[in-house]
Amino acid sequence: MAIAILSSPEIERMRRAGRVAAETLAFVGAQLHPGMTTGDIDRLVREDTARRGGRPSQLGYEGFPAAVCVSRNEVVCHGIPRLDESLAPGDIVNVDVTTTLDGYHGDTSAMFMIGEVEPAARRLVEIARRCRDAGIAVIRHGARLGDIGAAIEELAHAEGVSVVAEVGGHGIGRRMHMDPHVSHTGRRGTGARLKAGMALTVEPMINLGGPSIRVLDDGWTIVTADGSLSAQWEHTVLVTHDGHELLTALP
Repeated sequence: MAIAILSSPEIERMRRAGRVAAETLAFVGAQLHPGMTTGDIDRLVREDTARRGGRPSQLGYEGFPAAVCVSRNEVVCHGIPRLDESLAPGDIVNVDVTTTLDGYHGDTSAMFMIGEVEPAARRLVEIARRCRDAGIAVIRHGARLGDIGAAIEELAHAEGVSVVAEVGGHGIGRRMHMDPHVSHTGRRGTGARLKAGMALTVEPMINLGGPSIRVLDDGWTIVTADGSLSAQWEHTVLVTHDGHELLTALP
């Protein structure tokens, strides 16, 4: 497994790509409301990404038909936007934006709550955010990949929720998906060592019920096997000598 180490000029390009992805995500998130279709979200992502000089990395990736993944309620990830799927009060929805700018990629997602949301759903959204942040907190030069998954899994289990093991984060740079695979479960002190200059995503998928998943007939959409709610947050993270830098965090 060859993990890319970014040069200083490449890191600066990653910062720009990450910032543009984050700006598009924030712009789109501010527009969400009951009655809006997930297809409308796709249109907004296309328009805003173009306005900022980028292009959606997901569009056409291995045949994916949309510019963004929109995952509601029991959808874990890779939800395909549709004009016949509308947001409703009480929904929780993940919007996953990846932008290519000047040959480099920024990848980020956030959860949004539509109208009044049940307390259990609100709690799950907050736990998922904390799980992402716990995984990021251990990233530094010399740490190991397993440290990330262990931190996420420990927090999730303490809160009585589960972590999807089959889908994880990834290296990122000149390509949207690169080595290494970043598992959201694991044991501390195991896996490849992190080195300054590596960029990767941390994006745990946290389920209110069990961790099992299934793929729908469209070949993309992943849902919880038991129909329970799922939540996910994501940042692109740069490993540094003294810790890490969030490349998709807005000022």
